[in-house]
Amino acid sequence: MRIGAHLDQSDVIAQARAIGADVAQIFLGDPQSWKGPELTYPGGADALKADAAAAGLELVVHAPYVINVASSNNRIRIPSRKLLQQIVDGAAAVGAVGVVVHGGHVTAKDEPAKGFDNWRKAIDALQTDVTVYIENTAGGDFSMARRLDRIEGLWAAVQQADGAENVGFCLDTCHAWAGGIDLTTAVEQVRAITGRVDLVHLNNSRDTAGSGADRHAGLTAGTIDPELLLGVVRSAGTSVVCETHADVPVDVAWLREQLG
Repeated sequence: MRIGAHLDQSDVIAQARAIGADVAQIFLGDPQSWKGPELTYPGGADALKADAAAAGLELVVHAPYVINVASSNNRIRIPSRKLLQQIVDGAAAVGAVGVVVHGGHVTAKDEPAKGFDNWRKAIDALQTDVTVYIENTAGGDFSMARRLDRIEGLWAAVQQADGAENVGFCLDTCHAWAGGIDLTTAVEQVRAITGRVDLVHLNNSRDTAGSGADRHAGLTAGTIDPELLLGVVRSAGTSVVCETHADVPVDVAWLREQLG
């Protein structure tokens, strides 16, 4: 099990060393932009790949938040597919093991099945050996990956795509809590659907269960009992990334201490 955090690409090796992380999640540019990858690490992609390998640091890339391959709007869906391809190419260049991308959503006038099939088409078209980790999301009645029934529909659709073997799952604890998924059984329930949990985003929540609010908190500072978070980590038995911002150094140290 590797433990780490979301860190700044430009200084990721030094930051990881400072907090004792052996996995680091990075953006390859502005997460709110359609511009595509921007390498800020000194020396570019080759240097980052070599330095991470030398440090024994596993890299994960988080795709921009603007990507929504489920959308029925061509002006969103088509650029989303293009940007996702650019991001997985960039992730391969830096030696990342996976790319996390949110499940996205449709609109009130769309059937969820339309969004599921758009995901299938996106995976069909994607050319990559880097695993795409679909992440569950916190809110939205028309989301593709908020609740277990939607995750089931989405997963069934992507399994019909060419390249389905390159699709994995990222379980975010704050999002699951906000989305109404029981954290005591979340890993088991997700695995019953997907057969896998490739990455855990370990975050507490500032809001109550079922709120639909995506507001992270430090691991011991939110509304989720920290023991529930530890239970998710132990059940998943996979790499863990904390996205708790200023609390990251304390959270990584606390997690290591609790896990022995």
